[in-house]
Amino acid sequence: MDIQSALYSGVQGFARASAGVTEATLDINRQTRANRQNETEQAVAQTAAAEQPRTAQTAEQPGSLTNSLVQLGQEQRNAQANVKSIQTADDVLGSVIDIRV
Repeated sequence: MDIQSALYSGVQGFARASAGVTEATLDINRQTRANRQNETEQAVAQTAAAEQPRTAQTAEQPGSLTNSLVQLGQEQRNAQANVKSIQTADDVLGSVIDIRV
C-alpha cells in the first residue's frame, strides 16, 4: 500500500466533499430565500384582494430543496469517510516510522 497515495486521495476526497457541502448549502440558502419571497408575495396578494385564492408553490421548489438537503447529507458522509482514510494513512505512517526508528 502506498501511504502517500492513500493520504493524497483522502485529502482530495475531503476537498471535493467540502466543495459539495458549500454548493449544497448555497443552494439551500437560495431556495429558502425564494420560498420566503414567494410567501411574502402571496401574503401581499391576499391582503390586496381577499377573494383571490392562494396560489400553491410550484412543485419544483420543495423537490429541489429536498434534493439539496440530501446532497448536503451525502457530502457530509463523504467528508467523514475521507477523514477516516486520512486518519488511517496517518496511523499507518506513524507505525512505519515507529518500526524503522
